[in-house]
Order: sequence, then structure tokens, then C-alpha cells
Amino acid sequence: MSIFQIRQKNNGPVLWTGSAPDEQSALDAMAREAGYRDFAALSDTLRADGVQADRLDIA
Repeated sequence: MSIFQIRQKNNGPVLWTGSAPDEQSALDAMAREAGYRDFAALSDTLRADGVQADRLDIA
């Protein structure tokens, strides 16, 4: 598992930070915590604004 931090691309607020095996799983986990089924279930407007998932592995 890796630690991911998901931010909005347009203005940079952190939307979610947590562990996930990969980027897509991290996006799905963020969406579930916000009450959605998965990342694909987010509205087109939210997804169109863009998100950035950064792996924060610390050695």
C-alpha cells in the first residue's frame, strides 16, 4: 500500500489523504468517503475541474 494525497488541480485544496494500492483505488476511496459509489459516480462538473493524485511514499 502507498499513501496518496488527492488535490483539486485548479486551486490546490487537499480533498483526501490515505492509503491505497494504486491511484485509481485512491480516487475511489476519496469518492466513497464523500458519499459516492466510486470516482466515476462523481458529477461531471467535479471531475472536469480535475484532480491530482500524488503518491507520498516516505522512505
